[in-house]
Amino acid sequence: MRYSPLNNSLFSDNRKRFVGLIPGQAMAVFLSAENMPRNGDQCFPFRQQSDFFYLTGIEQENTALILFPDCPNPSWREVLFISAFDAHKATWEGHKLSPDEAQQLSGISQVTTIDQFNAVLQEVMNYATQVFLNNTEYIKYSADIEHKNLRFARQLKEKYPLHQFQRAAPLLEKLRVVKSAAEIELLKTASDITGKAFGRLLRSSLIGKFEFEVQADIEHEFTINRANGNGYYPIIAGGGNACVLHYNDNDKQLHAGDLLLLDFGAEYANYSADLSRTIPVNGRFTDRQKQCYEAVLKVFKAAIQLYVPGNTIEQINNEVWKMMETEMISLGLFTREEVRDQNPESPLYKRYLMHGVAHHIGLDVHDVGSKYEPLAAGMVLTCEPGLYIREENIGIRIENDILVTDHGPVDLMAEIPVEVSDIESIMSRNLSNIH
Repeated sequence: MRYSPLNNSLFSDNRKRFVGLIPGQAMAVFLSAENMPRNGDQCFPFRQQSDFFYLTGIEQENTALILFPDCPNPSWREVLFISAFDAHKATWEGHKLSPDEAQQLSGISQVTTIDQFNAVLQEVMNYATQVFLNNTEYIKYSADIEHKNLRFARQLKEKYPLHQFQRAAPLLEKLRVVKSAAEIELLKTASDITGKAFGRLLRSSLIGKFEFEVQADIEHEFTINRANGNGYYPIIAGGGNACVLHYNDNDKQLHAGDLLLLDFGAEYANYSADLSRTIPVNGRFTDRQKQCYEAVLKVFKAAIQLYVPGNTIEQINNEVWKMMETEMISLGLFTREEVRDQNPESPLYKRYLMHGVAHHIGLDVHDVGSKYEPLAAGMVLTCEPGLYIREENIGIRIENDILVTDHGPVDLMAEIPVEVSDIESIMSRNLSNIH
């Protein structure tokens, strides 16, 4: 665990609020993520399933949770199942949680070994009328490999056909979409680490570097600041690569005169930041690059003010697209007359801005939450207008993470440089020190 241990009250509160949403005589069963084979005897780095982490704080595979507040046996109202100690596995794979450690991390007093799971489940199923399951919507990995949660749900339904089965995801979405004070602090920490990585790039020489070297600088800063790593695979896109929205080759050389679009975020305690910045490789924007950048920045600042309770992502998108359309006209990309005569099914602005400008963020970089749901205090979303002019090799995106409050939007990344003057000043100081 790279990050500092979390107070288990976060997870205890999450469980309490979740069971408050399920009806009487209902229980919920959650399974952890599983190790994903990579090749040979290797697995990909383990990342806990977000709902499971939200309820337990446990980052270990082969783990299960039963929540049954009305269970006649008090011992099984809240019980966590973990792997039993195995000396042979410990030699090869390292330390696994003890019951005491699992209790401390999760705040769950009843912890037993995973080999007891089926016996306990069979007992408590006798008293439940409804069962809530997580991740039953996952599809098969392939024709032959089925996700264990899907397999478990199918087998449970076959064994207990007269029980009512429900998805836990809608209830957890209702909870996860509004962040607690503790979660907001974790997101702020992730944002601060992300800002440190961006500051490192501004103070480094970029001309002649390869995109993957920039990525390495970012990941180094993440590691030394106790982040888990990337919240998502970073986009390090120089020149025309910036016009590929999900570019991730990150293998081209950077050249003076080009822009560098950066889209990356640190993950801290499984909570992810999401930052986008666009900077000049040689430390100074050309007049045209600055003109385009200032247009996006103007819309970015105006868009943040839309992050208020009652608004929706859909409404924010529509407002920002209108603002960007106006800026595109000013930039000479098309005229008002052409807008008037455009096909409404294929508006001209979509040639230069093809994506939405807001999504929820939290345990997942694209976190749970509907774009049609009214915003409420405690929600955290991205604000990310962009402009992509392929014929000019100009791709610009500016993105910060915004907290919705009853007193106006709060920019969690407000301290990270975004103004042209600040970016050029920091980069020019570095270049003058080099020469």
